Amino acid sequence: MLEEAGFTSERFEWSVNLKGRSAVSIQLSTEDFYREFPSRAVPADVHGILLRVASLHDTLAGKIKAWSEPSRCQSKQAKDFTDIVRLVEAHPHLWLTLPSDLQTLVKKPANS
Repeated sequence: MLEEAGFTSERFEWSVNLKGRSAVSIQLSTEDFYREFPSRAVPADVHGILLRVASLHDTLAGKIKAWSEPSRCQSKQAKDFTDIVRLVEAHPHLWLTLPSDLQTLVKKPANS
C-alpha cells in the first residue's frame, strides 16, 4: 500500500525500509524482539510530522540489542554504543537500566 502511495522500499533480512518524498523514512522491523514496541509507542514531532515512535526505554533496548549483536559490523556497533551514551547523557536515570557490561563502559552520570 505504501509503495502504491509513492514510497520506495528496500527489503533486508530483518526489516523493510521505506522512503517517500519527505525527509522522514520508515523502518519496519520484522524481528520478534520489536513486536511489542508499537503498543508502547509515543507521539513525537519528526521533521514537522506528528508520528508515533518507539518509547525511550524501547529505543534504548533496541540500541543495546544491536550493540551486543556479535555479527554486526564494528562501525555500526560503534554508532550503537555512541547512541547509548547519548541516551544516558540526556536521560541519566537510564544508566541504572544498562546491563552490567555496558555500565562498565558508560560513565555513570553525576545525577543518576
